[in-house]
Amino acid sequence: MSRHRIGFWYRFAAVLAKPPLVVLFKRDWRGMEHIPADGGFITAVNHNSYLDPLSYAHFQYNTGRVPRFLAKAALFRTTFVGTMLHGTGQIPVYRETTDAATAFRAAVDAINKGECVAFYPEGTLTRDPDMWPMEGKSGAARVALLTQAPVIPVAQWGANEAMPPYAKEKKLRLFPRKTLRVVAGPPVDLSAYYGKEPTAEVLREATEKIMAAITELLAEIRGEPAPAEPYNHKRARAAARRTPQQTQGDSK
Repeated sequence: MSRHRIGFWYRFAAVLAKPPLVVLFKRDWRGMEHIPADGGFITAVNHNSYLDPLSYAHFQYNTGRVPRFLAKAALFRTTFVGTMLHGTGQIPVYRETTDAATAFRAAVDAINKGECVAFYPEGTLTRDPDMWPMEGKSGAARVALLTQAPVIPVAQWGANEAMPPYAKEKKLRLFPRKTLRVVAGPPVDLSAYYGKEPTAEVLREATEKIMAAITELLAEIRGEPAPAEPYNHKRARAAARRTPQQTQGDSK
């Protein structure tokens, strides 16, 4: 299987994005040797800042294997951004519509053609108060089991210090100069699930293995232990809504 060419639009995007990234940020990149030189593959990346897609894309662009992101369909309808997304071959995601499965079919097709598809398995910016990865959604695992393509876990840290998620003011905090840390790990071994029916349980277990690999890399970057269990936003919100009386009743 050959590697997909970078193409004009990706190179044009790099010409626009790389100079400010190089000037404004320091870099600590590790694990590039884990990015496959040929053939289709998946990267599974944690998400903690609106800026981190640029940080991760810069890292992987320099390996010579550019990622195709799954992006909200609405972004493709804007003039400049939409043109860039179409030109660089990004994949639109139609959430909660009859076209929702289209993105996964496009991802499978891209991988079978020898391309890389990048997934943010959390589905959104992490809501974990300490910025650890949340529980993942099953999209990356589903595509991985369909294609049996390598799944490369990628952890990143630093973009969140320059642009914290959910900050009241979405502005860059450039000084002191931040370091964008990106680490790719060895492929996640999902071979135990190959050939099995993709039941909810199988997809859950495969997703947990992917998220555990990302979290382990992030713990290495941060130099501190990760939580025993990943954050579940729905459970946290439900617990926050419970009254003191309900909490006391549960403890009896």
